[in-house]
Amino acid sequence: MSPLWGGRFAGQTDPLMARFNASLPFDWRLWDADITGSVAWAAAIRRAGLLTEDERDQIIRGLEAVRDEIAADPHAAFVDAADEDIHSFVERRLTERIGAVAGKLHTGRSRNDQVATDVRLWLRERTIGRGQTRTNAEKNENPRSSASVRVPFLSTAETTVSLDSALTDLIRAAADRAEAEIAVLMPGYTHLQPAQPVRWSHWLLSHAWAWQRDRGRLADLARRADMLPLGSGALAGCPFVIDRAALAADLGFAAVSPNSLDAVSDRDFVAEFLFWAALLGVHLSRWAEDLILWSSREFGFVTLADAYSTGSSLMPQKKNPDSLELLRGKAGRLHGDLVGLLTTLKGLPSAYNKDLQEDKEPLFDAADTLALTLPVAQGVLETLTIHPNRMQAALGDELLATDLADALVRAGVPFRQSHHLVGRAVQRAEALGCALRALPLAELQAISPHFDAEMTAVWDCERSVEQRAAIGGTARLAVRAQIAALRDLLR
Repeated sequence: MSPLWGGRFAGQTDPLMARFNASLPFDWRLWDADITGSVAWAAAIRRAGLLTEDERDQIIRGLEAVRDEIAADPHAAFVDAADEDIHSFVERRLTERIGAVAGKLHTGRSRNDQVATDVRLWLRERTIGRGQTRTNAEKNENPRSSASVRVPFLSTAETTVSLDSALTDLIRAAADRAEAEIAVLMPGYTHLQPAQPVRWSHWLLSHAWAWQRDRGRLADLARRADMLPLGSGALAGCPFVIDRAALAADLGFAAVSPNSLDAVSDRDFVAEFLFWAALLGVHLSRWAEDLILWSSREFGFVTLADAYSTGSSLMPQKKNPDSLELLRGKAGRLHGDLVGLLTTLKGLPSAYNKDLQEDKEPLFDAADTLALTLPVAQGVLETLTIHPNRMQAALGDELLATDLADALVRAGVPFRQSHHLVGRAVQRAEALGCALRALPLAELQAISPHFDAEMTAVWDCERSVEQRAAIGGTARLAVRAQIAALRDLLR
């Protein structure tokens, strides 16, 4: 089939240029969205009087037949295809099925608004998983829509769990584990130095809350992507009286793009998704880094399941946390996807430019990366073995120095002074080569008479964490409140 734009050209495209120009090798993944948008467009141009009912029905039946053909075996459908892009492919297969009437489908439509619509449909399903199949009753409630418009978005050949669902499952796994292991204490770290005792559950939830923010950002960007570009034409709008509100309703969009020039060139929603993916990658990487450290012999806090570990080709004793290292490494890949697209967008003039073809590969790559990364992270989390005895052994007296300063505060000493006094006590214990709790009371009182024998109660890590009961703290009740709040958000 000749290119959709071939009428103006007398010469042939250089084969190398054809390969350079073609996007079917990657945009084939938009096939279901492209057919969905085309079905809705056939209904829209019928409403505008540009098709007869019979022509509309022929086109829709033909498109559904193409959909079923691809769904049955996507590899076979595309393996030998030489079409320029997915739009050309679908139009060619439609023409082969129903003949010349297929040529009416593109009336008033450009590949510019078509691809912008396809990408939004594809992304919407993979972010929040919101497709739409309108029932007859629903269609009857909207008198503007008389055609049967099927909107499945995904075929059984490429069904995926939405990224929101995968992220929700990961957060739920963290909340479940935090609830089950709430009694376990461990050192909390700042600057990678032991700082204060915390609950293991509190550490888990610190990452779960970052992931929950990621869920919120995903919902936000999905709302901004929920806008219909179709009906914008190449750049100036559609010359026919298309009811774009009805078209948006048929495709499940919440709004219609207000400016045709902007609609065909807007890839903010792709850039925003890639930023979201990159930031989620950062959060997963930081979580992985903690666990990589803690799985080392020097810490020994956790052991990864064999299912999420690999070995060495040379050293038979090795058990490597490669799942976590790959989670950490994928963050760099996701950052590259974002930077690549932003660099492409920064110098573009108005309206559509072929540079925008470069939006899809980073989009697909980021979505694919996270579709694999999130379930792996969940698997690691659910199968991880923790070693509370090693965590307990790492709870040295120095982690309770702040509690000693707080005891002085309760005795009426200003905190800045108490901080200084305890610092001197730490220095004296180091000089004597003893633990802080073993420093004799006489030594303490030589530093300050405010130290008294009753302050020995501070040398209890359980007491320390339970004193931090304010909202967001590491006390048992505060941690349980966090778990409950997360579960509410997940519901």
